[in-house]
Amino acid sequence: MDRHQGPADPAAGPVAGQGTLPGTGGFGYPVDRDHWDEMVAPDGVLRPHWEAFMSGLTALPAEDMAARWERAQRLILENGVTYNVYSDPRGLDRPWPLDPVPLILSDGEWDDLEQGLVQRATLLDLILADLYGSRTLLAEGLLPPSLILSHPGFLRPLSGIVPAGGIHLHFYAAALARSPDGGWRVVSDRGEAPSGAGYALENRTIIARTLPEMLRHRPVEPLTPFFQKMRETLQGLSPRNRDIPRIVLLSPGPYNESFFEHAYLARFLGYTLVEAEDLTVRDERVFLKTLEGLQPVDVILRRTDGPFCDPLELLGESTLGVAGLVQAVRRGTVAVANNLGSGLLESGVMAPFLPALCRRLLDQDLKLPSVPTSWCGDPGERERLRDDLDDLVIKRAHPGRSGADPLFGDMLSAARRDALMAAIGRAPHAFLAQQRLRLSTAPVWTSGRLDPRVLMLRAFVTAHGHGYVAMPGGLTRIAADRDGKIVSMQAGGGSKDTWVLAGDPGRKASARRTVQPPAKLVRGAHDLPSRVADNLFWFGRYVERTEETARLLRSVMSRVGDAAGFGASSELPAALALMGHIHRVPPNAPPEAAAMMIARKSFDASQALGLKANAERVHRMAAMARDRLSLDTWRAVNRLHDELAHVTLDDEPAAEDLVSLLNGVVLACEALNGLAMENMTRGLAWRFVDIGRRLERGLHAIDILANVLPSVGHAGSPALDVLLEVSDSSMTYRSRYLSSPQFAPVLDLLLADESNPRSLAFQNAALGQHMDQVALARRTAFLGPDQRLTVWLTGAVRTADIDILGRADDDGGRRNLATFLEVLRSKLWELSETLTREYFTHAVSRRPGGGTAREPMP
Repeated sequence: MDRHQGPADPAAGPVAGQGTLPGTGGFGYPVDRDHWDEMVAPDGVLRPHWEAFMSGLTALPAEDMAARWERAQRLILENGVTYNVYSDPRGLDRPWPLDPVPLILSDGEWDDLEQGLVQRATLLDLILADLYGSRTLLAEGLLPPSLILSHPGFLRPLSGIVPAGGIHLHFYAAALARSPDGGWRVVSDRGEAPSGAGYALENRTIIARTLPEMLRHRPVEPLTPFFQKMRETLQGLSPRNRDIPRIVLLSPGPYNESFFEHAYLARFLGYTLVEAEDLTVRDERVFLKTLEGLQPVDVILRRTDGPFCDPLELLGESTLGVAGLVQAVRRGTVAVANNLGSGLLESGVMAPFLPALCRRLLDQDLKLPSVPTSWCGDPGERERLRDDLDDLVIKRAHPGRSGADPLFGDMLSAARRDALMAAIGRAPHAFLAQQRLRLSTAPVWTSGRLDPRVLMLRAFVTAHGHGYVAMPGGLTRIAADRDGKIVSMQAGGGSKDTWVLAGDPGRKASARRTVQPPAKLVRGAHDLPSRVADNLFWFGRYVERTEETARLLRSVMSRVGDAAGFGASSELPAALALMGHIHRVPPNAPPEAAAMMIARKSFDASQALGLKANAERVHRMAAMARDRLSLDTWRAVNRLHDELAHVTLDDEPAAEDLVSLLNGVVLACEALNGLAMENMTRGLAWRFVDIGRRLERGLHAIDILANVLPSVGHAGSPALDVLLEVSDSSMTYRSRYLSSPQFAPVLDLLLADESNPRSLAFQNAALGQHMDQVALARRTAFLGPDQRLTVWLTGAVRTADIDILGRADDDGGRRNLATFLEVLRSKLWELSETLTREYFTHAVSRRPGGGTAREPMP
């Protein structure tokens, strides 16, 4: 979401000629009469379409409003609504900034806006069709060839290609600003991969739960019918199967600023979220790489910029594209929305010429004008540039070039003005000059008061039938503070829900829904990309690893200081020994000092095997596969992340506090495991989550058994009590053996008992069942390497003689058992590597810079 212009004259004063309105808790609303205010007319009176909302808002006690908004903020965090801010030192995944007070538009005003948006989308589609076809507009001089043909969004390999349905622009967004005279103007057109519609829908969902009675005062146009029409349009583009087409949403990946929206829309529309490595072109057709083989793709809803979509015919260094995609589009075997090459509309290059183009192509006057914009390639416009620079915003005509941020003329020093004019003189065709508007303001809720912020409205349009329809609303963006000059999410701005009041109060939202044809019954899905399976596999492993680490650390801290029960402190060395495969401490350190050393390492995010690092990996893997996880699962992931995110052990913490914290971590992991078991459909996605869990739990069982061997002699040891506690098997043992723990029964329970869900045998049996089901896609009667390994593991444990393995050597050691455990461990790791080789080989991780690298999974 790009940076746009703000108020033109900061010297006018922040609240010139201000008035105030009474409100919640007695707040006042300062009105700047030099700006158009969306809520208040110049005479200080509420605009009529705001009266019902403000009547309800002023009736709310301040405490009630504060509590509601606190719940809304919590809902944003729980739902994982995020926006990636690249320059934020706090990293990616910043919580989505939303203001509770919507922007409200009357039905009459929206009708005029909608007509203008539909006309503009129609016009831009015709322009694209001409420029990639006959290029009559260039020949007639209505568009300058030097501006169009040098634009990086003009993709020459797409020339002459007629897209599916003859539509180039399936989705369009316009950044709108209201001028001081009350008229709306288009600041920029978005035709590449317009973002924000998903955020607009999520804004409505959150505000509807926060202020439900406000929506009941007057009917507000719903947003979901827009997405239904969007779905129908995409379905109609399919060149192969229009009943159940395979539609995918192509995303640049989790480092993109709007990745949350990509996952959100994919889940809402029911499409498969893919990245470039999930697709391949064979015989001029696009296929999805799935665990069950290559599946043909009919329609691609892209969120990747056009030049990056095909490294073969477009940008050769791109790692975000699919080699051969342009040829598949050329042959008509796949439809891409928006069509490749629609990025030509970006950066406002068409704005100076649209009035004439509208008269030429539609024989109409342009209903929704642009902000006055001139092209610096015109000598007459360039002559006036220096004199008018204080009132202008200078933009690059070509997006994505270095120094592409808009430059506000009145904010430039004399040296920078001279440098800018020199740059324009060298390449005048590369610059646009746009009049700087004094943007309208709208109220935002801040610190219990209403305060004005400048705003811009991003409106959305989708092709439908033989024309276009507009979303009744949109994504309103606001500046970060009252004096803000830039409306940009990357610059710290916020957002609002946008309400369009329905013209007929008695009309029900359900009556406006599109009637859907009867659905064909389908069971099962065959669209799990290998990359997603890889992420889900490691998601399951990291959840299990986090839980097991928390259990081990809890067993240590519950035997320290005041947290230790009667006799428990004597078991502390044994508890420390069980964590030997995770953290090592100096051999001569006192037990309680060693315990605190381990605790600090566990809560240190830089420690790769620590508790905090594993919880971070759970969150990362969930984010990369979030279109496959339910909202409840995502909330549980966030809860686990929040349990540990702010924990530091700079001071000496009380052991009791750490035990309480670890209890919460264990419960959060158990909640995740329960959601996976009870809520996930028993398809391949669930299987790979559970395969990861079972493999990790099996390795953990082997590790803790191996760690306890040195401390268990002929007669047993207190370490066996700790071992049973960590394995959550104390109750089972005591119900079977009315005696203190002995080694052979404990070994049988944790190694070979298939009825114990914590035993290695249980994990082997579950892994064997999963491997058999996953292998069905191979359609062969022969066992695969993964199946052979699970058969070996299951047989080895089932046929093991526990009495012999548990028998101590003359010196108290158990070398046969140690060797056996080491062989089992190597076989489980071999199974992990086999799964990677058989199912995940093409899955690679992306780095923010766009390069690719296989990332080792610790």
